[in-house]
Amino acid sequence: MPVTWFPTSQLLWVRIAAVLFTCTAFSVVANGGNLSHGGMADWCIFSWAFSFACTLLVLLVEQCSLQSRIPVSWSNFPITVACYASLLCLSASIIFPVFFLKDQYPSQETRDHRIASTVFSCLATVAYMVEVSLSKARPGEVAGYMKTAPGLMKVCQTFVACIIFILVSDPVSYDHHPALKWCMAVYCICFILSMAVVVLCVGECTGCLPVPFSKFLSAYGLLAVIMYLTATILWPIFQFDKKYRRWGDQKNLIAVAVLTALNFLLYLADLAYSARLVFVSA
Repeated sequence: MPVTWFPTSQLLWVRIAAVLFTCTAFSVVANGGNLSHGGMADWCIFSWAFSFACTLLVLLVEQCSLQSRIPVSWSNFPITVACYASLLCLSASIIFPVFFLKDQYPSQETRDHRIASTVFSCLATVAYMVEVSLSKARPGEVAGYMKTAPGLMKVCQTFVACIIFILVSDPVSYDHHPALKWCMAVYCICFILSMAVVVLCVGECTGCLPVPFSKFLSAYGLLAVIMYLTATILWPIFQFDKKYRRWGDQKNLIAVAVLTALNFLLYLADLAYSARLVFVSA
């Protein structure tokens, strides 16, 4: 009887493509990109290398049928990896050409390597988005929480919060007024709770909560919406009003304001889904 180690499936080939694209992206730029260490260069290489390593792990576990020996929920882990990888590669696909191609004049060989890495980063982003689309739960399907829209939004919320942390910390832009410190507290508290939900789902520990998981999600979602609403209002007031404004890099401050509003909308949509889960299902 023939043994097929690689079954033919769309999801499998999409993952193989993602592994090849991310591996090529960081290999090409590491060999001929002539990047200095630190800053955005490290972020881009980390994004490609992390995505490559995690996807390769998923491939090996599934092809060797080791899911039962891995201490995580395999219905939640692969799509969580794919969603984070798609966001990481998307950010690298935007950041890398802005910082290392635009207004840069390296040698032709170096420029070719950087262009190639950008192209493969974009291809990896598309591959991961396709994987998420293939893996997410369909209407009426019983699936892990991370395969549902609220689960995917949790990943987006934590990722957006990480970008905010980077923007507000270099230089520090939240320490000259108590209202801005409150905004920073909002980002930290909501990030920790959203990441806790992701970890609980991937680790199959939702039953450890003293309240039903669905009700916890609704209560936390309402709290996060209220907190992010205050941050969405306070951040632009105390950063851009002439009475409170402090001179500095306005581009970072504007980006934080936009990302804060984006996360507010994500938490609002998340709350709507969670409330529907509790009240409509009941």
